[in-house]
Amino acid sequence: MLFLRSLLFYIGMVLATFVFSFIALLLLPLPLQQRYKIMKGWAYFILWWLKKTCNLTYQVEGIENIPKSACLILSQHQSAWETIAFQKIFPIQIWILKREILKIPFFGWAIAILKPITIDRKNIRQSMQRIIEQGKQRLAEGLWIVIYPEGTRLMPGEKKRYGIGGAMLAEKSGYPVVPVALNSGEFWPSSSFIKRPGTIKVIIGPAIDSKDKNYKQINALVEQWINDVNDVN
Repeated sequence: MLFLRSLLFYIGMVLATFVFSFIALLLLPLPLQQRYKIMKGWAYFILWWLKKTCNLTYQVEGIENIPKSACLILSQHQSAWETIAFQKIFPIQIWILKREILKIPFFGWAIAILKPITIDRKNIRQSMQRIIEQGKQRLAEGLWIVIYPEGTRLMPGEKKRYGIGGAMLAEKSGYPVVPVALNSGEFWPSSSFIKRPGTIKVIIGPAIDSKDKNYKQINALVEQWINDVNDVN
C-alpha cells in the first residue's frame, strides 16, 4: 500500500511539474515577485497532494522567530521535502544551486526564472565569489536565501562538516541567519521511493546576528543550535 500511495504521489508531482514548467515560460515578462507568487502554487499543490496520497503532513515550531525582513536560512537537509515546504513556510526566497540543476528538463526551466544563485562545485573560488556578490544583491532586493550548509541530503543522525558559503555570505553582508532543524528524512528518505505517513517537524530557531562575527563563529552557532535541538527531540 505504501508503494502504491508513493507511486500515486509521484505521478501527480510529475504532472504538476510539467504544467508549472510551461506556466513559467509565460511568466518571464512579469516582475520576480509576481513570478514567485504564481510559481509557489506548485509547492502548495505538492504539499496538499502529499497529504492526500501519503498522509504525510508537517508542523512548524518557532514561527515567531521568522524576521520581518530578508535574511539567510541555514537548514538541515534530509530530503527533497524541505526544498518544497520552505516555499510555503518562509517569505519569498531564492536558492544556491548546482549549475547542472537548471539543465533538468521542465524542473530546471521553472527554477531558472526565480533568480537562483548557480555555482560550479569544481571551481570553489569562483563559486564563493558568486555566492557573496550575488547573495548581497539578492538580500538587498528583499529576497531570502536558503542554504543547506551540509551540502547534501543526509540520513537522520548523520553529520557532515558544514560548508562555509552561507556563513561567509552572512559575514560579508551582515544579514542575520535563521537556523532550522527538521526530521524530514524519517518520512521521506533521500534513498527511498517510499513516503511514510506521519508529521514532519520543522523547528525554526532565533535569528543569529552575524555582525561582528566571522564565518567560523556563525557556522559554529548554527551547528550547535541544530545539534542541541536534535538532542532534545
